[in-house]
Parts: sequence; C-alpha cells; structure tokens
Amino acid sequence: MATEADARAPIAPGRLPLVGHTVSMLRGPVRFLTSLRDHGDVVRIFLGPLPVYVVTTPELAWRLLSTDAGHFDKGVVFDKMRPLFGDGLATSNGAFNQRQRRMVLPAFSRTRIAGYSETTTTALARELADEWRPGQVVAVDQRMQDLALSIAGRTLFSTALGDDVLAEIRRSIPIMLENVLVRAFSPRVVEKLPIPGNRRFDAAAARLRKVIPEAIEAARATGADHGDLLSTLLLARDEDTGEAMTDEQVRDEVVTILTTGAETTAVALAWFFHEIARDPEIERRFHAEIDEVLGGRPVTFADLPRLEYTQRIINEVLRRTPPLILMRRAREDVELGGVRIPKGTEVAVSQHTLHQNPDLFPDPARFDPDRWLPERSAALPKGAYIPFGAGARFCPGHFFAQTEIAIVAATVGARWRLVPVPGKRVYAKVKATMQPNQLPMTVMPRVT
Repeated sequence: MATEADARAPIAPGRLPLVGHTVSMLRGPVRFLTSLRDHGDVVRIFLGPLPVYVVTTPELAWRLLSTDAGHFDKGVVFDKMRPLFGDGLATSNGAFNQRQRRMVLPAFSRTRIAGYSETTTTALARELADEWRPGQVVAVDQRMQDLALSIAGRTLFSTALGDDVLAEIRRSIPIMLENVLVRAFSPRVVEKLPIPGNRRFDAAAARLRKVIPEAIEAARATGADHGDLLSTLLLARDEDTGEAMTDEQVRDEVVTILTTGAETTAVALAWFFHEIARDPEIERRFHAEIDEVLGGRPVTFADLPRLEYTQRIINEVLRRTPPLILMRRAREDVELGGVRIPKGTEVAVSQHTLHQNPDLFPDPARFDPDRWLPERSAALPKGAYIPFGAGARFCPGHFFAQTEIAIVAATVGARWRLVPVPGKRVYAKVKATMQPNQLPMTVMPRVT
C-alpha cells in the first residue's frame, strides 16, 4: 500500500525490474541525476530494491546537510565504504562522530596548515616544478595525483613514515578510488562476487590498513610532536573524558584523510591547469596576479589572501567538478519539501547537479572565475555551492585542500605554462570524483 511519502514523491522514469535505476546511475550518473530536477523538488530513485529520495533544490540541500542534519545519519554509500574507512569521520555517526570531529579539528587549524604549507606543500611543489623541462609532455592528471598523495603522506607522517609506506599509499589509493563508485551503487551481493574490480579493491584496502598501523605504532612510541598531522591525532584528548584515540581510531582517520583529501586536491589541480589553458584571458590574469604578488620569489602561506583571482579560479573549478553525490539516512520520520521521509530511508543530494543549475549559475557550462566576485557570489542561496558539504559534517580539511591547491598552482604558474596537446579529447570520468579521462599537457617556460 502506498505511503503518504510514496504518493507525494514522484519516481524517476526508467526504473527497471530488480535493478531499479542502478544501470542509469552507473552508465550516465551526471545525466541521470541532472534529469531529476525536471520531476520535482524531491524525487525517488531505486538502487536495486533500495529507495532513495533525492532532493534537487539548494533550500532542501541546506536543510538536509545543515539545519536538519541532526535528523540524519550517514547513508548507505558510507556503510559500503566502512571496510576501507573503518569508523573514521567519513563513515561514523552520532556522539562518536562528534567526539572524533572535536579531536581531529585541531589538526586542521590555521596555524597547523600554515606549518604544513611551509614545510611540505611548497617544498614538494617546487621539486615538481624543478623536474620539468621545456617541451616535455606531462600526464598532468597522474602527476597531480602523485603530488597530492605525496603531500598528504608527508603532511601526515613527517618523520614516522618510510618511503616504502609512501609507495604503498601511492599504489593502493588510486586502485580503491577507481572502483569506489561501482561498489557504492551496486547491490550488496555484487560486493561478494570474485570479479577483478572487487579483488583489486579488497587487496588494496588490506595492504593500506596493514602499513598504516606500523607508522602509528612507531610515532606513538616517541611521544613527541613532530609538527605533522599524525602527531596532532596522537596527542589529541577528548575534552570530556581526557581519553586519547586508540591506534585503531587513529588509523581510521588517517585512511580517511589520505583517501578523501588527496583525491579532491589532485582532481581540482588537474582541472585548474586544464581550464586556464583553454582561455588565454584567464591564463593571462592568473599569471599577472602571481607576478604582482610574488615578484619572483616562492609563494608563502601569507601570500594567499592576496591571490584573489587564483582563489576565484579554484572556486570555479570546485563548482564545475565537485563530488557527485552525498547520501544520508533518516534517523526518524522527517519532512522535506512537503514529503514525509520515513525513518531509515536513504536521502541524497547531488552537489554536481546543484552546481550546474542554470537558475543558480547562469550559463553553467561556461568557466567563469568572476562568478566568485563578492558582489556576485553573495546572491547565491545557502545550499547552492557545497563542494565540501555543509553544516556540522562540513569537511574539516576544506581549508587545507584550498590552501594546497593555491600553493601548487602558484608555484607551477610562476615558472611554467601548461599547454594542451592537440588532438587529445579531455572529459570528466565519474568515479569517486569528476576525474579527467586523460590530461597530457606540454610544459612551456613562462615569458614574463
């Protein structure tokens, strides 16, 4: 018998027996999720037999993620990621999640991020720029991924992690990210099948969850603050009980930071260089700002507030290529957009769909950093721009990610232009994030 919620939330077209809308989600997730806006503010889809209520407006997105966030837990996608993330911030709920968040946040304070920037991000970005030669063709997407993982690894483990463990991080995380979307949206029975993607995912997760504890044990034995993220996590104490995290809890947060943080940064950097190379005026303004602010010296954390146009480019990259979807689960019966959502029901919002809504962002396919001029961006409603989520579960590493992107972009841009290779078509592949399918670019020296 249809419930009130069923009667008032339309079902998206194209539902198939048994598999529901799963085929549409896996074959063309962006096209499918974008189409939901035409069917209502709250639309039902089915992942296999599982109903999911998708909200399509910024107002309802803000309620789901912020004002009404206490009525929701993490959703089924996060359940499926628990074998990888354990009970880290990405997957945990309730009082435990709040406790962990309080203990993790000091690792991402402005003071700590400034330290990471000076000792790690700037140094590794300069090493990268030093390696390149005029006329060299570089796989920018792969190189940015390797750089972001190196920065994440050295920021987390400045002294405790050996090169062999860093190598394992660079080996395992890309494999898991390659298969995460299929795993997340497939019925549970598919996870048990001995298909190549499952075997690679499980093996990579097992390797990563083996090597990380070795580094944690070595760092805890010293009891010192090495100025890295791991030290902050190990030294953190619960404000109510005075208890520290267990090694298992630290491991879960480390894996979460490595996987989610490095991926977001790598993808944004790749698209940053792609987009400025496509528009000579944007590239000219970017280079002019770097030259004016830096005057030929290396970028520092203190320079970032003056790199205003660079920050606008970053915001536009994050608008164009955010994570595809966020999912929540109702902890109790709730109402959204006039629809009663029963307790235990999955609810989702697509950041990408919101960011491409022409009512919010006119001509959304156009790359326009000046959308983010203060007088223009101030008119956006809450929930319109959510690349890092919103509310109490807002990504704690968002400022670190944006800082890292700006420092790498300025370091590379001060010395090099990256020019598209003719005949190479570049488009977004939807995996855990919107990755470029390929991004070969030719390194050319700046003429200033």
